[in-house]
Amino acid sequence: MRKFLLLLLLSPALSAPAQDTALYKGMTINLDEVVVKAKRIGFDVNGFIKRVEDDTTFYRAFKNLRLVGFTADNDIRITDKKGGKTIASLKSHTRQVMNGNCRSMEVLDEKTTGNFYTKKGNYNYYTAELYANLFFTKGTVCGDGSGHAKGSLERHKSQLKQLIFNPGKPISGVPVVGSKVAIFDRDLMRYYDFSITSETYAGGADCYVFSATIRKDLGSIDRAEVVIDELITYFNKETMEIVGRKYSLSYKTMVFDFKVRMNVQMTKAGDLLLPALITYSGTWNVPFKKRETADFTAKFTAFER
Repeated sequence: MRKFLLLLLLSPALSAPAQDTALYKGMTINLDEVVVKAKRIGFDVNGFIKRVEDDTTFYRAFKNLRLVGFTADNDIRITDKKGGKTIASLKSHTRQVMNGNCRSMEVLDEKTTGNFYTKKGNYNYYTAELYANLFFTKGTVCGDGSGHAKGSLERHKSQLKQLIFNPGKPISGVPVVGSKVAIFDRDLMRYYDFSITSETYAGGADCYVFSATIRKDLGSIDRAEVVIDELITYFNKETMEIVGRKYSLSYKTMVFDFKVRMNVQMTKAGDLLLPALITYSGTWNVPFKKRETADFTAKFTAFER
């Protein structure tokens, strides 16, 4: 009996996964058992974190949508403040067609409810306008559209897209929030728990997973210094390409507040990295506009170059 009790007490410790930590520019990173073993046979933890920090492929993947033909399933819902009742919506199927360096869009079918459009046919909601700016094409557009944004509204859209689709990097020209998203900055690292784990992602890809999660013990003063609540990125072990990312952002002041969650799954078309599925859930409250709460799902298929 005494031997049995001793084994029972020891068994959790024996079966617990081996944990380890590593350092990167003052950042403490927790490693799971698989990563610890990989490190022993040559996995470069610092090199991996450097890749995460310097990555531009994720943001570029969204811009790559302007270089290929594709079919899109678009589902946008504007809801009440509690997120339960839909007050306006759009569901559509669209096809982007490429002609050399130029693109145009065909609306295969579309159904809207509520006041999704204004009487003049414009978008009645900021989320819809941003979605259209990202994934819809009006008329014929040539090039990838990466020129400098003109006007304050266009600059604001560009900055918002960087905030949403390039999380973790500082955003110039954005007061208050712009510097609070740079999670690799030494002043912000201390607010997060970092880890590298090994997981199987959707579709069966064996991945290294980098996670940055806001510390649970932060007080209200420290909490006001950060915008990214969670940033999780999945890297295919064989190619080290991003296959998925999920993240949440939030911030609150007396003047404005927002809370956004996104999940993005990637795919490849030839040598181009492209988003295959995007889900978004968010609420925004900015000066001179009503609070807007929305969800959207975008699915992209049938890529052609």
